[in-house]
Amino acid sequence: MKIKSAEFVVSNSKVEQCPNSSLPEYAFIGRSNVGKSSLINMLTGRKSLAKTSAKPGKTQLINHFLINSNWHLVDLPGYGYAQVSKSTKKVFQKFITAYFEQRKQLVCAFVLIDSRHQPQAIDMEFMQWLGENTIPFCIIFTKTDKLKLKELEKNIENYKAEMLKTWEEMPEFFITSAAKNTGGEAILDYIENINKQLNKN
Repeated sequence: MKIKSAEFVVSNSKVEQCPNSSLPEYAFIGRSNVGKSSLINMLTGRKSLAKTSAKPGKTQLINHFLINSNWHLVDLPGYGYAQVSKSTKKVFQKFITAYFEQRKQLVCAFVLIDSRHQPQAIDMEFMQWLGENTIPFCIIFTKTDKLKLKELEKNIENYKAEMLKTWEEMPEFFITSAAKNTGGEAILDYIENINKQLNKN
């Protein structure tokens, strides 16, 4: 898929204020500082579509972007180690949960994982929650340029082993680097294939 247009639509903290549209949605979420904004900018070919920041927790709203006039990319707040107050985190949690539970247009969630680290409990718990709520998701491993190939392979194998303790199979996953501009094409092709299937139905 080639992205010909990427337009900001709306930011809000209430699911009922999300776009009143039947277009499919693909949500991107991960721990703070996982490289989500950089990945979104790489996917869309726009340098500043999503706001990047050295300070984690910059995304604090549900952000909708219209892609190619036929699907929505949704940028959700990071979870975990955002440098925000406990009360703000509770607000994040509330509307993130509401989004996943209520937004019928959601087709797939992309959970971003920093490839440099061992499996983190907060990521595992979040994916477990998605599974328990029958929300389809894929994993995107980010910042892979910061590892040697053998280290990367080892870390992904560790993740597979951890996932297979509670899952029958490893979810679909993608290996990306926003710095090297790699992995985005596979994600966009995946989205395009799903959209084609949806159009057939």
